[in-house]
Amino acid sequence: MARVKRTPGRSDVTSRRGADSWTMTRAARRLLTVCAVVVLGVACGQGSGGGNGGTAAQTPQARGGRPVASPSPTSSVTPAGSVFVIVMENRTYAEAMDQPYTASLASQFAVATSYYAVSHPSLPNYLALTSGSMWGIKDDDYHSLPEGGIGHQLTQQGVSWRAYMESMTAGCRDSPPPYAVKHNPFVYYGGACPSNVVPLTALDADLAGSTPRFVWITPNLCNDGHDCSSQVADAFLRGLVPKILASEAWRTGGVLFLTWDESESGSDNRVPLIVASKDLTVHSTSRRHDHYSLLATVEDRLGVPRLGAAQQADPLGELLA
Repeated sequence: MARVKRTPGRSDVTSRRGADSWTMTRAARRLLTVCAVVVLGVACGQGSGGGNGGTAAQTPQARGGRPVASPSPTSSVTPAGSVFVIVMENRTYAEAMDQPYTASLASQFAVATSYYAVSHPSLPNYLALTSGSMWGIKDDDYHSLPEGGIGHQLTQQGVSWRAYMESMTAGCRDSPPPYAVKHNPFVYYGGACPSNVVPLTALDADLAGSTPRFVWITPNLCNDGHDCSSQVADAFLRGLVPKILASEAWRTGGVLFLTWDESESGSDNRVPLIVASKDLTVHSTSRRHDHYSLLATVEDRLGVPRLGAAQQADPLGELLA
């Protein structure tokens, strides 16, 4: 019998198309699965600081001794009110705390019992407090440094600031004692005196009116305790600090940091740090801190990046709680 050649019908075509469609769908699913695995692997590799393929975040380092700013690791929300810093001179923790007014401040607010200066003599400590670097300096002489420091940083960020120097009567470089250039760190950066550096006599009007966000206060060589007794320095604080605590800039979220530049007679360079803020509970901390910790805390509160060694410093968070 002759074999009849069969012509494909519609049902055959439909069946073959269905098989082809199923085959393509299966291939597409395999491709999507492979892509998903690859994408997840890349994403995990990029998101991890450790492990193979991950890239850990790098902290900018200072090059050639010049501090490099790094974003603060804290919240971007900054407290209202002003930040006040007063730097006294050359007392151990015990010597400063033996004075009645200083002791009374410590009993009302928060105090760091293991806070340390970072060098001797005065100048390297002042530079550390304001730039996060001692710049390799080991004396109290004048050195023209590159433009920088917290003052320059705040100016760039549009944050108001002033440094108040007691007995500065003829400018940053030429005023006679009891003013001391070595206790005015702002004149070293850029080799010039910014207009933000003013005599201490301007403070009363600023406290009563428009107080800058950052206030630095350097007493003269007698009132800071450098050339005069601890009793004289304590009496100076008794006259100055209540004015700050009565100001609107302090009462509305402000904070006062009171410290000493170095411990001249102490072998460990331990000095007091008192933190005064309106809503603080009375407490102390024995956690180790230093001048870089204070700079880190000030910069965090003002919402600017940390400079130099302040990037790695342990801030004073537990004192502000």
